[in-house]
Amino acid sequence: MQKIIFIGILILLVQFGYSQEKIESNTSEKNMKKTSILGLRTTIYKVGDIEKARDWYAKAFETKAYFDEPYYVGFNIGGYELGLQPEEGTKGEKIESVVSYWGVDKIQEVYNRLISLGATENEKPYNVGGEIMTATLKDPFGNVIGLIYNPYFKLKN
Repeated sequence: MQKIIFIGILILLVQFGYSQEKIESNTSEKNMKKTSILGLRTTIYKVGDIEKARDWYAKAFETKAYFDEPYYVGFNIGGYELGLQPEEGTKGEKIESVVSYWGVDKIQEVYNRLISLGATENEKPYNVGGEIMTATLKDPFGNVIGLIYNPYFKLKN
């Protein structure tokens, strides 16, 4: 009799835990639907020669463009988009007001490879705290490319 009562209590606890998980999951999904901001999607670099830039980025990021037109080139980089657009107007030095950081596992190796492809040093790889490391380079078109190694950040599936 005690075994039956124990099994019954166990079943109730499992069901309650499952229903709590379902409630929390539904609440999270509802909260996610309330925001109009969907998350980071695209980083766009303005370039003077879109064909040269397309070729350089294909080598640098080791992938081909999924969209390739004279007015826009798009690459899918780990589920995020790197876009290239033709630069219009006067060309001066580009400012670093916002930097997008591309995740890497071996920051020094990727940094060195991009330098060998024609990027120039901006900030060498350095530890910003814990195990997080960042670096920035300038592509041959003057845009700042950020690299980050951050073992603490994981994409949700």
